[in-house]
Amino acid sequence: MAEYSDNELIKMLHSDNSSYGFNLLVRKYQKRIYNQVRRMVVDHDDANDVVQNIFIKVWQNIDKFQANSELYTWIYRICVNESLTFLKRKKTKFFLPIVDIEKELSGKLDGGSFTGDEIERKLQKALLKLPEKQRVVFNLRYYDEMPYEEMSKVLNTSVGALKASYHHAAKKIEEILVHH
Repeated sequence: MAEYSDNELIKMLHSDNSSYGFNLLVRKYQKRIYNQVRRMVVDHDDANDVVQNIFIKVWQNIDKFQANSELYTWIYRICVNESLTFLKRKKTKFFLPIVDIEKELSGKLDGGSFTGDEIERKLQKALLKLPEKQRVVFNLRYYDEMPYEEMSKVLNTSVGALKASYHHAAKKIEEILVHH
């Protein structure tokens, strides 16, 4: 399959070929978006549901994309927002404090829905102990190697705040891994 640029995909999405263009857009970004969502919500089935919601929102709002940022940055913003919304809904649905959601997600890591090695499992458990914002920043920087400038556009916050969040997250993770 030929790789289309974001500009070519956007043109297709605004043409009579919009369904085909959307299919190509999903194929281009689905794996990266799924990986980010899976790190946030942990469970495979939940991640699939959130990814589906993300691409529905992309489809419904593509006309609102103004090209002030890269298409991927815009999709990533939707991804982060949908993941956080899912976790908040899950928390309120069961009237659970965030610590209990952490325990539930941690149990899923132990229960076989996670396929990584032991070191990765420990890192994922440590990540669940972080505040949501620090977890998002850590995931974007560590796993996706996203530059702070791009992250600033995705999360709509300053580069300095992001660097501080990442530093605090890394310190907390180190502390958790050393003492547990």
